[in-house]
Order: sequence, then C-alpha cells, then structure tokens
Amino acid sequence: MKHKFFRPPLLLSVLAATLCLQPAWPQVLPTLGHGESISLGAERQLGDRIARELYRDPDFLEDPVLDEYIQRLWVPLVKAAAARGELSPDLQERFAWRILLGRDRSVNAFALPGGYLGVHLGLIAVVTSNDELASVLAHELSHVTQRHIARSMDDQSKMTPWVIGSMILGVLAASKSAQGAQALIVGGQAAAVQSQLSYSRDMEREADRVGYSILSDAGYDTRGFVSMFAKLQQAAGMNDNSAYPYLRSHPLTTERIADMQARQQLNNAASPVAPDLTQSMLAARARVMSHHNVDALKAWTQDSKINSPQATPAQQVGALYAATLAHLQLGDAASAERSLQHLERRVQASDAEPAKRLVRLLKAEMAARQERFGAVLSLLQPSSPGTALARPELIATAQALVRLPPQPMRNEVIGTLRELVQQAPQDAQAWNTLASLLAAQGMALASLRAEGEAQMARMDWTGALDRFRAAQDWARNHRLVAGDHIEASIVDTRLRHVQALVREMQTQR
Repeated sequence: MKHKFFRPPLLLSVLAATLCLQPAWPQVLPTLGHGESISLGAERQLGDRIARELYRDPDFLEDPVLDEYIQRLWVPLVKAAAARGELSPDLQERFAWRILLGRDRSVNAFALPGGYLGVHLGLIAVVTSNDELASVLAHELSHVTQRHIARSMDDQSKMTPWVIGSMILGVLAASKSAQGAQALIVGGQAAAVQSQLSYSRDMEREADRVGYSILSDAGYDTRGFVSMFAKLQQAAGMNDNSAYPYLRSHPLTTERIADMQARQQLNNAASPVAPDLTQSMLAARARVMSHHNVDALKAWTQDSKINSPQATPAQQVGALYAATLAHLQLGDAASAERSLQHLERRVQASDAEPAKRLVRLLKAEMAARQERFGAVLSLLQPSSPGTALARPELIATAQALVRLPPQPMRNEVIGTLRELVQQAPQDAQAWNTLASLLAAQGMALASLRAEGEAQMARMDWTGALDRFRAAQDWARNHRLVAGDHIEASIVDTRLRHVQALVREMQTQR
C-alpha cells in the first residue's frame, strides 16, 4: 500500500505545522525560543531528507499551469516577508523555498523544515479568490520564516536534529501501515510528541499573526484570511477521521474567525472583487486532476452548473473547464471538443485576456493528446515576434517539437529552456523537457547531462549519478564536436559533486 503524498500522520503533522485546524492567536504571544539548537544548515538537511521522499511519491505532481499559478501568488509574499524583516538574507539563501504539489483532495497545506511547502490540490480546488490561497501560503511561509521546527527544539533538548529527522523518515515509512505508525508513537517518544502538540498551538498563533501582515504588505485583500477560515471550518469534518488525530486537536473556532474579522475592521478594505474567470478555471483544473477514478471524472462532465441559470458566469466557466478536462482524461475527444467550444464562447465574451490564455493552453493540451503537434505550435505562438514564451507555453511547445520533424525554431526553444534552467536550476520538469529536445536534435551528451540535472533537482542522487556516468562514458567513447568539451567538463564536475552527496547519504543511514 503506497503512502499518500500529502497526508502526514501525527508525528509528521506536528513537525510539519499543518495549517488546517488551528486556534486563534492571543493578544500577547508567549516566548517560543530563538531556534539556536539547530543551525540553518541542519534544518535544511532535515527538509531535504523529507522532500526526497515526497518527490518519489506517485502523488507528486508537476503541472506547468498550476505551478505557475502558485508561483505567481508566492513571489509577492516572499518579497513582502523580506521587506518586513521576517525573512533574513541568510534564510533566503540557505533554504530551499520550493512548493510541492500533491494529488490529494483534502483541503490542506503544510510547511516543512528548510523552506519546503506542500500544497494539496484539494486546497486549490475550493478557493474562490487569489487572496484566499495567498492567505494560506502566507501562513505557511510564516511557519518557515519563524523557524518553528528549530524553535520547538529549544524546549525539547532531547530532540536533536538526528532524532527529529529519524522520526520524520520513520513516519513516512510507517504511513504505509497504521499499526506501524501507532507503534512508533507509543515507543519512547509519546511524551515528547504530546509536548510538541501543545506547543504547536502557540506557533500557529504566531504564523497567523505574521502571515496576516505579510498578506497585507504583499497587496492582497486580507479578507481572504477570513473567508479561507470559513472554508477550513467546513473542510474540518471532511478531513477528520481516525487517521488524523492531530487535526481533532486543533479545532477551528468562531473565536479565531472573529479575531480575523476584528483585525479586518481596522483595515480600509477595497470593495469585493467580482468572481474571477481565471481563478475559477484554475480551481476546476485542480478538482479534476486530484481525482483518479472514472466515476469522479464522469461526475465533472455532468456538473449542473454548466447550464444552471442560478450559476454565476465564473461558476459556469469553471464547470465547463472541468468538464472539458475530464472528457480529455476519459479519452472522449468528441465530447471534450464540444465542451471546449462552449467554454471558448463564454470566455471570448468576457474580454478577460488571462482567461482566454487558459483556454488556449487547454486547446493545446487537447491537440497534444490527439497528436496534432503542429496545432500546438500554432496555438501557442507568441502574439508578436520576439516575445518570450511563458513557462507553460514553453514546456508545451518544446514537448510538441520533440514529436515533430526538425524545425528551425527548435534551436530558439532550446536556448530559451537553457535560460530558464540557468535562472531556476531546481526546475526538474524544465530540465527533463530540455533533455528530450536536445536528444531529438542529436545533442546526446547535453541531453544526458540535462537528465542528470533533472534528477539532481528532485534530489535523486543515485539517479543523477547514473545519468552523469552515462554522459561521461558517452564523452569518452565518441568524438566530441563544438560545445561538447564544455558539457563534458561540466559533467565531470557534477559527477564529483553527486558522488559526495551519495557518500553523505549513505553515512546518514
């Protein structure tokens, strides 16, 4: 039985500071310590160890459209946290600052040591505004900036970084067995766990307080916090079952919502924003992609909101987007095409360019499923020459070019992908896409190196070692052409680096 990607049981929930069910903060916050018992480097190592497991889980998701959505909301929050002094330059440099998406229908997100955040598709699926989702990200960002894992260890001197790391990895393994998880909790750490559980309430209050200020400074409507709390309160019953005792210990209360409303009255908030067609389609995408079974997909194709006169335009557009994507997942091309035509007519009448862009991306996705790769290029061509492709368009265009005969634009797209991975070396999907395109172009050495970099980005050191060795062997056994000498030199350096990482990983076992 596989473990669910973003369903941390009790111990991991305590250490990962799950957001869903926390109480309101008090007027005076208690002293939580200063995080001196664990260095930034040690905390990052803890996060790396957990993230390696999450990257390998089948429920880990790389989706260019949803990844872009999350990053668009995330970047202003990080800038605001830095401007407020909550995020120090050292913390910015040393921590990972990566958000991992998981195919989980529960309404949840969590923070991990070292600057890793997890977001469930179930959370994206229920938000009705950018401000609501941004409020969750601000809360989780604050867990990291305040170093809550390290600060809790100040009060638990026996819980060394090694013990914490072993507990987290043990929980990830035990999550495949409820009996194993229960045995882990009972065996020796019960008192420490209970202490951490009580302590985490104060941390949640601090994350709320700091997150609220970050959200405001980043330019979001802080009413997103209030409306998000209402959604979390509704979701509490759905998330709560015998597998999640931690959730029951953190009930959302009317006091917490009232506290947020009181803070809101101090702000001169803008008028309510009309429902957003773009956000509605993104939420619909998350809803469909979080479901694996045929019955659930069929249900999205028959959503009553599609033709309901009571539904708002945003609800209708979201329902049509979900129906189109569900038809695609079910392999019903004719029905997907009909649904897409209805969606396109509704969106074209709205004058919302971001919404029209999402429809184009969906049309390109459909064309790729039907192996009409030339149509993908036509749909995603920049509106004016010299305009750079955004990441979702770039990934889709490159994937189409791999399946088409050689074209002049291949070199241009390869250059753009190389610029992207240079700016974001942890973008594993971009590295993989680049590797495929380089291979199609006959650039074998560069392709093998890109495959290795993709494995490095996912922290699969043994996989990276295999790819870099394959690249080194290729360089030894083939005549190198222009540019290959530089690639071969980079491969040698990266191979030595990953060998050191593998040795370090083996000594930690």
